[in-house]
Amino acid sequence: MILQVDKIEKSFGARTLFSAATLQVNAGERYALVGPNGAGKTTLLKIIMGLESADNGTVTYAKDVKVGYLEQEAKLASDVSVIDEVMHSAHEIQDLGKRAEELQLAIAEAGENGNAPDQLLKEYGQVQDRFERLGGYELESSARQILAGLGFPVSEFNKPCREFSGGWQMRIALAKLFLRRPDLLLLDEPTNHLDLESVQWLRGFIASYEGAVLLVSHDRAFMDACVDHVAALENRRITVYTGNYSSYLKQREDNLEQMRAKRAAQEREIAHMQVFVDKFRYKPTKAAQAQERMRRIEQIKSELVILPEGHKHVDFKFPEPPRSGDMVVKLEGVAKAYGSKAVYDGIDLTLYRGDHVALVGPNGAGKSTLMKMLAGIEKPTRGSRELGVNVGVAYYAQHQLEGLNESRTVLQEIDSVAPGWTTPQERSLLGAFLFSGDDIEKRVGVLSGGERARLALAKMLVSPEALLCLDEPTNHLDIDSVDMLENALKNFPGTIVLISHDEHLVRAVANRVIDIRDGRMTVIDGDYDYYLWKREDLAQRAADAAASAPTPARQERVSAPAAAPREKKTKEQRRAEAQARAELNKRLKKRRQRLKDLESSLEVSQARYDELMALMASEELYAQPDKFDAAMKEYTALKKKIPAIEEEWLSLSEEIEQEVADAQS
Repeated sequence: MILQVDKIEKSFGARTLFSAATLQVNAGERYALVGPNGAGKTTLLKIIMGLESADNGTVTYAKDVKVGYLEQEAKLASDVSVIDEVMHSAHEIQDLGKRAEELQLAIAEAGENGNAPDQLLKEYGQVQDRFERLGGYELESSARQILAGLGFPVSEFNKPCREFSGGWQMRIALAKLFLRRPDLLLLDEPTNHLDLESVQWLRGFIASYEGAVLLVSHDRAFMDACVDHVAALENRRITVYTGNYSSYLKQREDNLEQMRAKRAAQEREIAHMQVFVDKFRYKPTKAAQAQERMRRIEQIKSELVILPEGHKHVDFKFPEPPRSGDMVVKLEGVAKAYGSKAVYDGIDLTLYRGDHVALVGPNGAGKSTLMKMLAGIEKPTRGSRELGVNVGVAYYAQHQLEGLNESRTVLQEIDSVAPGWTTPQERSLLGAFLFSGDDIEKRVGVLSGGERARLALAKMLVSPEALLCLDEPTNHLDIDSVDMLENALKNFPGTIVLISHDEHLVRAVANRVIDIRDGRMTVIDGDYDYYLWKREDLAQRAADAAASAPTPARQERVSAPAAAPREKKTKEQRRAEAQARAELNKRLKKRRQRLKDLESSLEVSQARYDELMALMASEELYAQPDKFDAAMKEYTALKKKIPAIEEEWLSLSEEIEQEVADAQS
C-alpha cells in the first residue's frame, strides 16, 4: 500500500462532494481519477496532499513515501536557467550525493588511523545504493532527456525560467517532478499545456514509471495508453475499475445494466406489495399481512439501488456557416521569419471547403505560426494569402480572448451571438462548457482564464465562420464537453484548421494532416490513422533532414512524384481534386480500419504464440494431459491463423498503397 484514502467526507455549504469515499493505491499502480466537472477531482487531490482538509476520514501514506504533486497552474519567476532549475529540484538525490562524499572522506580519514567503523561503512553502502537507484550518476543526463521529451529545444536549456510563458512553465514543473522520481505522482491535467508529440512521450513515461500514479485527465487516448485502474467519482463515492479508460466505460455500462435491472425489480416488488396494502390494510383479516408488507416496502426502499448520474450528452445542430467558394484560403510563395530565424520559405498551401486539417509536429516547428498566417493574425514575411469567396475567419486560442465584453454576464455574452436561441438552449450549451447554476450570471470580468477560454469557444460554435482555426480547444474542458465539441466539429460543413494534443479529437475530426518538423512541411491527404501509417516514412525523412543543416520549412506531399513546375489549376480542377480526395478517403476508410484491426490481432496472436511455445517447453505441462491437449490445440490453431493474418495484412497494404498512388498520378 502506497496511499490509503479512508471514508473521506467533504462538503461546501449544502453541497456534499464526498461521502465515505475510499481508495487504496498500491506500489506500481497507475490510476486515472475521473468524474464530471464539479465532482471534486481536484479537491480530492488537494486533500490527499494536505492542501485542503476533509470534514471526516483519513489519508494515510506508507512509511517514508515521497509524493510529487502537479497542480493545474505553476509560476516560476526565477532567473535560474531551465536545466539548473530542474536539477536543483532533485534535493534528495543531491543530498545523497553530498552525504556519500562526506562518508568517503570520513572512511578515508578513519582508515589512516586504523580500521573504519562498521557503522560508517554500513551507512555509506546504504547511501550509495539509494543514490544509484535514484539515478544520481545520470542526473543531468536524465534532466536533459526529460526536458527534450517535454518539447524543450536544447538551445533553450540555459534560458531563464521567467522568460517562458505559462504553458512552458507548467512543463518545467513537470520536468522537476519527474526528475525527483517520487514514489507517488499526483497529476492534475498534465497534458493541458503539451503538444501531441509531448503527450505521446509523457504517456510512455508514465506507462513505464516505477512508482504509483494518480492523475486527472480529459484525454481518453492518453488514459487508455498509460493507466491500469480507474477511480470514478460517482454519487459522492469512489468506485474502482481495473483496466484502462475504455475498459472502464464498458465495465461501467455493464454495471449500470445490472443496477438498472435490480432497481427495476425493486420498484416492481414495491408496486406489487403496495397494491395489496392499499386493498387490504383496513380489513381486520388481512391487517397483519398488510403491516408485514408495509415493513417490507420500507426495508426495500432503504436498500433501493441508487443509479449514478448519467454522463451529459449535449447535441446541438449548430447553424451552418455562410456558404463559401470551393477555395477557402490559399498561401502562395509564403516565407516567414522572426529576425534572422527563418521558419517557412516557399510554402504553397490551399485549403478547400470541407477540409478538416490537423497540424501536427514537435513544439517550436511552426504549427501556431502557420495557423496564424492562415487566419490572418500574422502576415507572411514574403508571399501572399488569399481568402475565398464569402469566407469569414474565426480564430480560437487561449491567449486571444479580447473579444469578450467584461461588463456582460456569461449568459448575456452568449445571447449577443445567438439570435433566435431560447434561454433553455443557451443554458444547455453553457452547461456543456461547464457553466451551470449561478455561473451563468457571473460577470465576464471576474472569470478565470479557463472560464474565459471556454466561453470564447462556446461563442465561436454558436455562430461559426466558414474557416475555424482552433489552437488547443480542449484545455479546461471535461470529457463530456470534449465529446460535444468533437461531434460539433465532425459535422461542421466548413473548413477547420486544428492544433490539439488530444489524439482522440484529432482522430475523429481530421481528414487531412499537415506534419511540420525538421524544416519540412508534409501534406497528407488522409485521416490521422493514415498519417500514423505513413509515420515511419516521415521519421526516415526527418532522420535524413537532421543529417544536414536546418533549413526553413518546405512543403512536401506524401507519395507525390517529382514533377515539373505546376501550371495554375482552374476552379473546376481544384473542385475535382477536392472531391476525389474526399471520395478516396471514404473508399479507403473501412479498409484502413481493417488494416488497423489486423495489426492488433497479429500482435495479440503472436504474443500468445510465444507464451504457448514457452509453456510447452515446460516438463510440468506433459504431466497434465488435459492442459497439454488444450495447449496443443490452441498452438495448432494459431500456427494457421498467424500466416493468414499476415497474408491479408500484406495484400491489403499493397492494395491501399496502389489505390493512393493511382489517385495521385
